[in-house]
Amino acid sequence: MKEDFYDILGLSKGATAAEIKKAYRKKAIEFHPDKNPGDKTAEEKFKKAAEAYEILSDPDKKARYDQYGHQAFEGGGGFGGGGMNMDDIFSQFGDIFGGGGFGGFGGFGGGGRQRRAKGSNLRIHVKLTLEEIANGVEKRIKVKRKIQASGTTYKTCSTCNGSGQVTRITNTILGRMQTSAPCTACGGSGQIIDHKPAGADAQGLKVVEETVSIKIPAGVEDGMQLKVSGKGNEAPGDGIAGDLLVAIEEQEHAELQREGNNLHYDLYISFSEAALGASREIDTVSGKVRIKIEEGVQSGKILRLRGKGIPSLNGYGKGDLLVHVNVWTPKTLNKEQREFFEKMTKDDHFRPNPDSGEKSFFEKVKDMFS
Repeated sequence: MKEDFYDILGLSKGATAAEIKKAYRKKAIEFHPDKNPGDKTAEEKFKKAAEAYEILSDPDKKARYDQYGHQAFEGGGGFGGGGMNMDDIFSQFGDIFGGGGFGGFGGFGGGGRQRRAKGSNLRIHVKLTLEEIANGVEKRIKVKRKIQASGTTYKTCSTCNGSGQVTRITNTILGRMQTSAPCTACGGSGQIIDHKPAGADAQGLKVVEETVSIKIPAGVEDGMQLKVSGKGNEAPGDGIAGDLLVAIEEQEHAELQREGNNLHYDLYISFSEAALGASREIDTVSGKVRIKIEEGVQSGKILRLRGKGIPSLNGYGKGDLLVHVNVWTPKTLNKEQREFFEKMTKDDHFRPNPDSGEKSFFEKVKDMFS
């Protein structure tokens, strides 16, 4: 089972943004690869800390993680999926250590590591049926993305000599001051394009259409976003590819209404079925099921089919299917039917007589959400 992000950083679930940042900085310093050369265990812990920080430092991601756990980010995303390497981490989170590195180590800000460019992210929408959401699904989606064109070559940037940094020395009243900044000629990558084939853009990239496989876990919700690392646009040279961000769209179901992990179904029955009882077949997200209607059922009765709803995204059980019984009143009657009902108006069996134990509408609604 994947390790809890709060445990990785040594935090409690109610940690503030400042506490999360402080805890990550401490872990990153402790397990930094420059401090632990060749230590694969330290490198793995360094990556885990960065993964935890990526989620917990983002208020939206943190809220989803607090509610759904690791399954909120399944689908190929995150550091755990192997889509990001050490340079991703240095590029994405190095700024929290300031521009001059820290503790003598490179990699963050302006230290010993060369900055690698990262390609732009791509965003797509995926429409899912309620059945796909309930059962999980793997989608194969065609995506147009930029990749390095075959035959493109790069050379060392002459402005920064491949360091990706330009150093300036200025004289002040306090003496000479040295500052470093990313090279504007190469964008900090240390490389500029040397040759590009026909059809490539100014950065040596071309647009291709690829089929990407996306594993979508059961229980996702409309508006939720998944990430497939490394399937966005590529970057020039030896840069890092961007990510593919997948927004979930839930399609409306013809019979079922979703509310959280519970589903609602309106079942209409006739006077005769309500009085005599009946057996009816209804839709669920896992196929049709047959339910029994007891004789004498009242309109507004709610039948709960446990476990027939949507699975929890964190894997803790399933919601229920709530069947709302509605007794259908005919709008037109023939002569024989009218005479029958007129006669029954004086019959004690047809006069409303709620049982003392019968719950009110508001009590039923309360029970439904309890």
